[in-house]
This record gives sequence, C-alpha cells and structure tokens, in this order.
Amino acid sequence: MTIKVAVVGATGRMGKLALDIIHGSQDLHLHAALDSKSELAQAIGADVIFDVTNLEVSKQVVEFGIAKGIKVLVGTSGWTKSALNQVEANLSDSSAIVFVPNFSIGSVLASKFAADAGKYFDSIEIIETHHAGKVDSPSGTAIRTAELIADSRNEAGKTQPLIPGVGQDARGEVVAGVPIHSLRIDGVSAKQDVVLGGSAEVLTISHQTSSVQAYALGILESLKFTANASGLVVGLDKVLGI
Repeated sequence: MTIKVAVVGATGRMGKLALDIIHGSQDLHLHAALDSKSELAQAIGADVIFDVTNLEVSKQVVEFGIAKGIKVLVGTSGWTKSALNQVEANLSDSSAIVFVPNFSIGSVLASKFAADAGKYFDSIEIIETHHAGKVDSPSGTAIRTAELIADSRNEAGKTQPLIPGVGQDARGEVVAGVPIHSLRIDGVSAKQDVVLGGSAEVLTISHQTSSVQAYALGILESLKFTANASGLVVGLDKVLGI
C-alpha cells in the first residue's frame, strides 16, 4: 500500500530532502507540500504528516494530527521530555506521534555509545555545533543524548550530579544534569562531541555530517514506520530497533 505523506515545512532544507525521498520511493506518495502560508487543513487525507518546521509550529502540527487522527512524524528540534509526556497524555488509542530528533543513523549510534559510556564517567559535557542558520539551541539531538545519558546513569545507580553548583551560565544549558554547549557557525552542517572525563583519561564520542543526505535513509525508514505506528515513539533507535 502506498503511504500518502503531507510535508509541513516543505521549503526548508529537510523539507526539500523529504520531497526528493517521497518522489523517489515507490512506497510513498506526496499528498501535500505545505509552507508557512499553507493551511494545515491541506494535510487532511494524508496517512502521515511529516513535520520539519520550528517548535511553535510543530506543537500546532502535533495537536492537529491528534485532533484529526493523522499520524505525525516530527523531525523538529526543541521538544523536551516534559513536553513529550504531555503529548502522550493527549493521545487517543488510534493516534501515533513519532519524534526523531536526528535522522542520521551514525548520530543515533553515537548517542547510544555515549549513554553506555556515561555509566563509567562522572564528568560529562556535550558540545554541539550546527550551521549558522539553525535558530534553536540546544539541538534536539543534544537534548536526547543528555536524557539518554541520564537514564543510563540512573539505571546504573549513578546518582551524583555531573556539574557542581548552580547558576553557572558559562557552563552551558544543563539538560538532565548534563551541560550542553551550542555553537552556530558558518562552514558546518552538524557536529556533536560528547566529552567524558575520567581518572587520567578523556573519551570523546564524535559524530559529524557534511550534508542533509546523511538523513535520507533515516527519513525514509521513519516515514514507513510511522504509517503503522501507534502511541508515542521517540528516537530513530526505536524506529530501527537498535
């Protein structure tokens, strides 16, 4: 069965990539391409809404999808764990919202490795760098990585804080106890370094993409997954079963 997809944010970098993927796949059909001037009602009739906008618009898209019974794949950054919990509370039995902070398979693996390593180090910070045009910070990937590290440490019984004291603005934004530093500069597509310090050693888990093509396979698999999903699903790792 062909999956009908409505792309919200179709004129952006990720939106344009999604259009190319849809046009190139026999399993997908473009139902609608929406930009900032479009009405969300144009998405009615789609099997999946693919949202790559900004956080404010993304919240509206998710609310619309839940209200209309249309499954939504969210690729927009900025969603926090508490906001996801609120979305889950509003879902009906037939609803599905799939959040993928980063569609790069390499990035998902790097975050998983960082979470595993976080059990063994008590000094951990994240440095995430994106192109100058990315307006939100920290990135969704950095937030997700910090939360995975915190969950992994809690499971291992590591309850001590990673950063002493409070109110140290120069130490970055603290997410789930992990300091995150955001850089927005020309010449970079996307890069994340998780730096873990131990006794007489430092482990750096680094991942970098050079173009949006790195996200193509992840987007394709996520669209197909969302069409058959139910409930709240968070992360490309869940989509791929990693």
